[in-house]
Amino acid sequence: MKKWLGIAIAGVLLVWVFHQDKVELGEGVLAPVEPKQTQIENPVPLKFEGYTVKPLADFHITAKVILREDYSMGREADVSPMDLALGWGRMSDEAILKHINFSQSGRWYRYRYQSAPIPQKEIETHSANMHMIPAEPWIEDDLADIVPGQIIELKGKLVEVTDKDGWRWRSSLRRDDTGSGACELVYVESIKIVRDG
Repeated sequence: MKKWLGIAIAGVLLVWVFHQDKVELGEGVLAPVEPKQTQIENPVPLKFEGYTVKPLADFHITAKVILREDYSMGREADVSPMDLALGWGRMSDEAILKHINFSQSGRWYRYRYQSAPIPQKEIETHSANMHMIPAEPWIEDDLADIVPGQIIELKGKLVEVTDKDGWRWRSSLRRDDTGSGACELVYVESIKIVRDG
């Protein structure tokens, strides 16, 4: 009994050591550049997990990870196992973010505050919930290493995903929209952690 208890405690400690819940990088704008997006004129659809993926735009972003949520249930999870809520500009500054309460669930990203530290419109246009589609198994592994607080660089495509029964999931192509349909659906071709403490 003592042997199994020791193994269990060691396992818990290993998980605690190797899995960080959040990274703190300090105050300052750490991702100042706006996301870059270029429309794809003649998209070539590709197959992914039995679905058809149509590229809409090339996409490149460097941003702070505000939140991360993993998904395993539902058709969307077949395609996108993770959402990242990302911030850039002043929404990558912990001096700003500490005044905002964030939550993420059901493929939505929400925030609230007592007094807005920056204009509401700036919060809306400099943060977004993005659905991640890993283009390769090793990219899914890299995504699994992402934790809130890090600065990441992500390259890929904004896409529309369809199924033969008519189901459709389409990315937003704007950073200034809100509500239903405002999230980016990102086919991730490369991702790296730029700052991790």
